[in-house]
Amino acid sequence: MGESLHQPWNAAERPFLMPVSDVFPLRQGRAVMFTGAIERGHVHTGDTVEFVGLGSGGCALVTEIDARGTRVDEAGVGMNVGLVLRAAEAGGGRQGQVLAAPGSVGAHAHFTADIELLPEEEGGRDVVTGSQLTFYAYTAALRGTMTLPQGLDTLRPRGRATVTVALDRPLALEGGRPFAFRHYGRAAGSGIVTRLLER
Repeated sequence: MGESLHQPWNAAERPFLMPVSDVFPLRQGRAVMFTGAIERGHVHTGDTVEFVGLGSGGCALVTEIDARGTRVDEAGVGMNVGLVLRAAEAGGGRQGQVLAAPGSVGAHAHFTADIELLPEEEGGRDVVTGSQLTFYAYTAALRGTMTLPQGLDTLRPRGRATVTVALDRPLALEGGRPFAFRHYGRAAGSGIVTRLLER
């Protein structure tokens, strides 16, 4: 299993990463603000950040950092901020992507994961190979298909298994990334990415 991204003793030392929660056009469309909570690392005015996930990418220069209405030159782990980027570089950015230090994280649509289903009274229900689920990671929600391990026909509520997931679109992912999933619109279980697969 890959290293967790939620270890407080190293989050500040890792490369910058911020899931995008919302997007706001500014200055008659000449700039765009991307808001979110910084999950790891630091970002400075003048840094270049990369858009990762949801089938689009590219890099942009951070021209301003807004921290609850105050302009700052640097922001770090745990801060809720707005990063202002030039629209010409960032016009295709959207909620559900992450902004990250260039080259520090890739987008993937296929992975293996250790999952656990909720108890039946909490919404857990049977999952079979081919089940269409909605997966939630960072600020993204994506449809995907789950494949159970060979020899396992059905995973019952409270069940655990190592499964393969194929998302409809690539998402910024690393080993150790936790996620949740829903089945027929109801919370069904959670998991942790164990291995990224190239397809």
